[in-house]
Amino acid sequence: MDTPENASLPAESTRPVLLARIDDWIHVRRARRAVKRGKIPTVIPYIGYGKPDWIRVLGRVLYLKPGSTHMSGVRVDEQQASRVRGWRSFMSVHVPFLTVTVEVDGVVLGEVTTDRGGVIDAIVPATLTPGWHSVRLSVNGNEVSGCPVYVVDPAAHFGVISDVDDTVMITKLPKPFVAAWNSFVRHEQARVPTPGMAVFIDRQISSHPGAPIIYLSTGAWNVAPTLTRFLSRNLYPMGPLLLTDWGPTTDRWFRSGREHKERELRRLAAEFPEVKWLLIGDDGQHDEALYHEFSLQHPDNVAAVAIRQLTTGEAVLAGGRSKAELHTSVSGVPWVYGPDGATLARLINDLPKK
Repeated sequence: MDTPENASLPAESTRPVLLARIDDWIHVRRARRAVKRGKIPTVIPYIGYGKPDWIRVLGRVLYLKPGSTHMSGVRVDEQQASRVRGWRSFMSVHVPFLTVTVEVDGVVLGEVTTDRGGVIDAIVPATLTPGWHSVRLSVNGNEVSGCPVYVVDPAAHFGVISDVDDTVMITKLPKPFVAAWNSFVRHEQARVPTPGMAVFIDRQISSHPGAPIIYLSTGAWNVAPTLTRFLSRNLYPMGPLLLTDWGPTTDRWFRSGREHKERELRRLAAEFPEVKWLLIGDDGQHDEALYHEFSLQHPDNVAAVAIRQLTTGEAVLAGGRSKAELHTSVSGVPWVYGPDGATLARLINDLPKK
């Protein structure tokens, strides 16, 4: 069975450890208040993926009122979701180090444990056919939640990995003020999809039956339900979100988004060595450099790289853009650049067929 690689941790630092302890101290008191107000541990399922002999289960456990469903990113009342501002996602109280039972069709596959941030991210042995499955996650024998999992067909040899911010949605994330505004203040439905990108990705997936789609972002798990609803509402193909945690860690002040993306790309290459990925990103952050390095290290796992070019206004807010010629691959992997999904689709279709 293929298993994810273990990423090495950076050297510990005394000050971040202290900050993490303060964060834990505050969380313990918030958790006690949540329990007193009648809230219980509730699983918020995220979309997972896997192969016929294993699945990667993703989700988060929060203290919520019994029967709460508004935090779920899988099924949601759109009228209620339209009133959800981003800051609410960051104010939720998570449940760390809690045991969650995983089962399919009444058969228990195993138990997983939430991490320090209440996130479920674990590999569970399974025997499943390719396609979509609903995995049941339960806490303390109750509060069962259905978790969608896509089992990739071993015969699939093509897939899509796409960035989110400024690639499938226009957020101008690199600018700190704009990022805070988009994450904490704006309504969900105020987020703007990138023109033509949903059609571009959908056609890539539909033209390769069984191809997986993975959305890889430096965003926090807190916004996974928001992003899932955004993708669904704007007709993007359904697929797992690979995000990172929020807040200080036990060894650093802030998490590295670049390290997160590098680690997940290496993991996907190891888990699906037979798949060639179409990598989609933008030229306003680190996507070009990351994809360049990955295509050099794993040329057999990259079908092509498609980079969305930011508009002049977006590039200014993003602090500029990378120089395309500096990241042209020498590994034989084709690169295309365009301002929208329609242009990228045309350029990808014009590439020589292998």
